[in-house]
Amino acid sequence: MKRAPWYLAVGAIAGFAGVLGLTGRTAAPAASASKGQGSGTQGGQQGTGSGGAAPASTGQPAQATAPGGVHTASGALEQYGYGELSVKVTANGNKITNVTVPTLRTAEQYSQQLASQVIPMLKSQVLAADSARINGVSGATYTSQAYAMSLQAALDKLHIR
Repeated sequence: MKRAPWYLAVGAIAGFAGVLGLTGRTAAPAASASKGQGSGTQGGQQGTGSGGAAPASTGQPAQATAPGGVHTASGALEQYGYGELSVKVTANGNKITNVTVPTLRTAEQYSQQLASQVIPMLKSQVLAADSARINGVSGATYTSQAYAMSLQAALDKLHIR
Protein backbone atom coordinates (compact mmCIF):
# COMPACT_ATOMS: atom_id res chain seq x y z
CA MET A 1 0.00 0.00 0.00
CA LYS A 2 2.99 2.33 0.39
CA ARG A 3 3.42 2.51 -3.38
CA ALA A 4 -0.01 4.01 -4.06
CA PRO A 5 1.11 7.68 -3.67
CA TRP A 6 4.06 7.02 -5.96
CA TYR A 7 1.82 5.58 -8.68
CA LEU A 8 -0.52 8.52 -8.29
CA ALA A 9 2.35 10.99 -8.70
CA VAL A 10 3.73 9.21 -11.77
CA GLY A 11 0.25 9.07 -13.31
CA ALA A 12 -0.31 12.77 -12.68
CA ILE A 13 3.03 13.66 -14.28
CA ALA A 14 2.32 11.48 -17.30
CA GLY A 15 -1.13 13.00 -17.71
CA PHE A 16 0.24 16.52 -17.41
CA ALA A 17 2.92 15.77 -20.00
CA GLY A 18 0.20 14.52 -22.36
CA VAL A 19 -1.85 17.67 -21.90
CA LEU A 20 1.18 19.90 -22.51
CA GLY A 21 2.04 17.87 -25.60
CA LEU A 22 -1.42 18.41 -27.04
CA THR A 23 -1.72 22.08 -26.14
CA GLY A 24 1.78 22.85 -27.43
CA ARG A 25 0.75 21.74 -30.92
CA THR A 26 -2.48 23.71 -31.02
CA ALA A 27 -1.35 26.94 -29.37
CA ALA A 28 -2.49 30.05 -31.21
CA PRO A 29 0.03 32.77 -32.05
CA ALA A 30 0.22 35.58 -29.54
CA ALA A 31 -1.31 38.99 -30.02
CA SER A 32 0.98 41.73 -31.27
CA ALA A 33 3.53 42.88 -28.73
CA SER A 34 4.28 46.42 -27.68
CA LYS A 35 7.65 47.78 -28.74
CA GLY A 36 8.71 49.23 -25.38
CA GLN A 37 11.57 47.80 -23.38
CA GLY A 38 10.52 45.54 -20.55
CA SER A 39 10.12 47.10 -17.13
CA GLY A 40 8.22 44.18 -15.65
CA THR A 41 9.29 42.82 -12.34
CA GLN A 42 10.00 39.41 -11.13
CA GLY A 43 8.38 39.97 -7.80
CA GLY A 44 5.06 39.79 -6.06
CA GLN A 45 2.10 41.97 -6.79
CA GLN A 46 2.82 45.23 -8.46
CA GLY A 47 0.54 48.19 -7.93
CA THR A 48 -0.16 51.39 -9.80
CA GLY A 49 -2.54 52.80 -7.25
CA SER A 50 -5.71 51.61 -8.98
CA GLY A 51 -6.42 47.94 -8.54
CA GLY A 52 -2.86 46.60 -8.41
CA ALA A 53 -2.42 45.80 -12.10
CA ALA A 54 0.55 47.32 -13.87
CA PRO A 55 0.85 47.64 -17.63
CA ALA A 56 2.14 44.46 -19.23
CA SER A 57 5.66 44.54 -20.55
CA THR A 58 6.38 42.28 -23.49
CA GLY A 59 9.94 43.33 -24.32
CA GLN A 60 11.24 43.65 -27.85
CA PRO A 61 9.70 42.11 -30.94
CA ALA A 62 11.73 39.58 -32.91
CA GLN A 63 14.78 41.16 -34.48
CA ALA A 64 15.20 40.97 -38.23
CA THR A 65 18.82 39.87 -38.67
CA ALA A 66 20.70 37.27 -40.65
CA PRO A 67 19.41 33.67 -40.33
CA GLY A 68 22.26 32.72 -37.98
CA GLY A 69 22.00 35.84 -35.85
CA VAL A 70 20.72 36.34 -32.34
CA HIS A 71 16.98 36.98 -32.09
CA THR A 72 14.72 37.79 -29.15
CA ALA A 73 10.96 37.73 -28.80
CA SER A 74 8.50 37.95 -25.95
CA GLY A 75 5.48 35.75 -25.57
CA ALA A 76 2.02 36.91 -24.64
CA LEU A 77 1.19 37.86 -21.09
CA GLU A 78 -0.55 34.69 -19.91
CA GLN A 79 -2.98 34.75 -17.01
CA TYR A 80 -3.23 31.64 -14.88
CA GLY A 81 -4.95 30.65 -11.66
CA TYR A 82 -2.53 32.47 -9.36
CA GLY A 83 -1.25 35.42 -11.39
CA GLU A 84 0.21 36.23 -14.79
CA LEU A 85 3.52 35.88 -16.56
CA SER A 86 5.26 36.37 -19.87
CA VAL A 87 8.34 34.66 -21.26
CA LYS A 88 11.16 36.20 -23.32
CA VAL A 89 13.22 33.91 -25.56
CA THR A 90 16.67 34.51 -27.00
CA ALA A 91 17.74 32.30 -29.88
CA ASN A 92 20.83 32.03 -32.04
CA GLY A 93 19.56 30.79 -35.36
CA ASN A 94 17.10 28.03 -34.46
CA LYS A 95 18.74 27.17 -31.11
CA ILE A 96 17.19 28.55 -27.92
CA THR A 97 20.02 30.09 -25.89
CA ASN A 98 18.14 31.80 -23.04
CA VAL A 99 14.67 32.07 -21.54
CA THR A 100 13.66 34.71 -19.02
CA VAL A 101 10.45 35.78 -17.33
CA PRO A 102 10.43 39.59 -17.49
CA THR A 103 6.88 39.86 -16.16
CA LEU A 104 5.65 37.83 -13.22
CA ARG A 105 2.81 38.95 -10.99
CA THR A 106 1.30 36.65 -8.40
CA ALA A 107 -1.82 36.89 -6.29
CA GLU A 108 -0.19 35.85 -3.02
CA GLN A 109 3.18 35.22 -1.38
CA TYR A 110 2.94 31.42 -1.61
CA SER A 111 2.39 31.65 -5.37
CA GLN A 112 5.46 33.88 -5.65
CA GLN A 113 7.59 31.37 -3.73
CA LEU A 114 6.32 28.51 -5.87
CA ALA A 115 6.99 30.41 -9.09
CA SER A 116 10.52 31.30 -7.97
CA GLN A 117 11.23 27.58 -7.55
CA VAL A 118 9.43 26.39 -10.67
CA ILE A 119 10.66 28.91 -13.28
CA PRO A 120 14.33 27.78 -13.16
CA MET A 121 13.16 24.17 -13.60
CA LEU A 122 11.04 25.12 -16.60
CA LYS A 123 13.93 27.09 -18.11
CA SER A 124 16.18 24.06 -17.72
CA GLN A 125 13.62 21.86 -19.49
CA VAL A 126 13.32 24.33 -22.39
CA LEU A 127 17.08 24.61 -22.88
CA ALA A 128 17.49 20.82 -22.72
CA ALA A 129 14.63 20.17 -25.17
CA ASP A 130 15.44 23.22 -27.34
CA SER A 131 11.69 23.61 -27.86
CA ALA A 132 8.39 24.28 -26.11
CA ARG A 133 7.80 20.54 -25.68
CA ILE A 134 8.45 20.43 -21.94
CA ASN A 135 7.05 18.25 -19.18
CA GLY A 136 6.22 21.03 -16.75
CA VAL A 137 6.55 20.73 -12.99
CA SER A 138 4.26 18.61 -10.85
CA GLY A 139 2.45 20.70 -8.27
CA ALA A 140 2.71 23.83 -10.41
CA THR A 141 0.37 22.89 -13.23
CA TYR A 142 -1.10 26.35 -13.88
CA THR A 143 2.28 28.06 -13.78
CA SER A 144 3.78 25.42 -16.10
CA GLN A 145 0.92 25.75 -18.59
CA ALA A 146 1.10 29.56 -18.65
CA TYR A 147 4.88 29.37 -19.11
CA ALA A 148 4.51 26.89 -21.99
CA MET A 149 1.85 29.00 -23.72
CA SER A 150 3.88 32.23 -23.50
CA LEU A 151 6.99 30.34 -24.58
CA GLN A 152 5.22 28.93 -27.64
CA ALA A 153 3.98 32.41 -28.58
CA ALA A 154 7.56 33.75 -28.43
CA LEU A 155 8.86 30.82 -30.49
CA ASP A 156 6.11 31.43 -33.06
CA LYS A 157 7.32 35.02 -33.43
CA LEU A 158 10.85 33.72 -33.99
CA HIS A 159 9.56 31.07 -36.44
CA ILE A 160 11.08 28.30 -34.34
CA ARG A 161 9.28 24.97 -33.88
